[in-house]
Amino acid sequence: MGCTEPIAVAYAGALARRALGHLPEKVTLTVSGNIIKNVKSVIVPHTGGRKGLRTAIAAGLLFGRPDKELEVLSEVLPEQLSQLDEYCEGLYLNVERSDARNPFDIRVRADSACVRIAGTHTNVVEIRNGDEQILHRPWEDCAVTVPENRKLLTVRDIVDFADQVRIGDVKELMDTQISLNTAIAEEGMRGNYGAGIGKILLRSYGGGVQNRAKAYAAAGSDARMNGCEMPVVINSGSGNQGLTASLPVIVYAGETGASREQLYRALVVSNLVAIHLKTGIGTLSAYCGATSAGAGAGAGVAYLYGGKFREIAHTVVNALAINSGMICDGAKSSCAAKIASAVEAGLLGMQMFMHDSQFYGGDGIVVKGVENTIRAVGELAREGMKETDLEIIHLMMDSER
Repeated sequence: MGCTEPIAVAYAGALARRALGHLPEKVTLTVSGNIIKNVKSVIVPHTGGRKGLRTAIAAGLLFGRPDKELEVLSEVLPEQLSQLDEYCEGLYLNVERSDARNPFDIRVRADSACVRIAGTHTNVVEIRNGDEQILHRPWEDCAVTVPENRKLLTVRDIVDFADQVRIGDVKELMDTQISLNTAIAEEGMRGNYGAGIGKILLRSYGGGVQNRAKAYAAAGSDARMNGCEMPVVINSGSGNQGLTASLPVIVYAGETGASREQLYRALVVSNLVAIHLKTGIGTLSAYCGATSAGAGAGAGVAYLYGGKFREIAHTVVNALAINSGMICDGAKSSCAAKIASAVEAGLLGMQMFMHDSQFYGGDGIVVKGVENTIRAVGELAREGMKETDLEIIHLMMDSER
């Protein structure tokens, strides 16, 4: 519920409050640059439009329900917000930049309590209060930590799995993704959120299925980045990526008259392809994650049209060739426009192959074979864009001075 980085900060704060047993008067928040980047400009849900690290940590300390993890702020009431302002005003907060190699690091020291979340949004590796060790998990500080199960992913195996998976094994999760992500997209179309990219797309380019696929994904982000408190089903730790990987497939399934089972299987393709593409990049980087999710959406739509491994592999390669390099400059209103661009790349990648056109190994970053191209893009994002990420963070921090 809400952009996942400020929510992870709030979650750490809620854990620290529980370990401490009372509200702290002094807090040191040590976070990686990418956390700063993704919290700076996005509204923290259930805070009445308030933004930033101070809001996120204070809300977590004051109201957070740590048992609810990424819905940690879901029970904050409007009448409690005056308490948030009062606490924020009196809270001594020191924000420091983490020196960890991993781009996802959150450490909270609240009086005598310490909490650390590292690698991913809910990966709590340490909870202490004074000398009492409440939780400790071994943690290796490296640039990207890949879960063992994700190392098994290939595009060929993803398509085979989607063909064969028992619907009962995925139905509940897919139903939740369909209902929640569709609901917030519709809210984005109804309300006045951010730059209103979804509505602008429909007004400007009409109601054709390709434009609707882009518009609804963008509208979900319009709402989510700008204070809407409705939950979403995420992908690779990101709500925007969850919206991007799912909504275009849902729109195309409605247009083509696909059965519910066909939609489930296509969503399995889109979600797993998006996860596979993001695995080698890492949770946070200078590379916009919507690019991976947009390629996943293109793969899912290709599957709806009867595509198998060959068609889907070419769709993914084409999409990556078109849009790789789009930068991530934090969570904010313009994410919706980047999502529209990523979905466009995914759908163009599919259309290219349907019209006997494709990019070949040696065309820029494209390498022969879909898995080789995915590895190349991962290295580009993970290693090649490190300096880009630092420069983006410097620019964002300088803009506040």
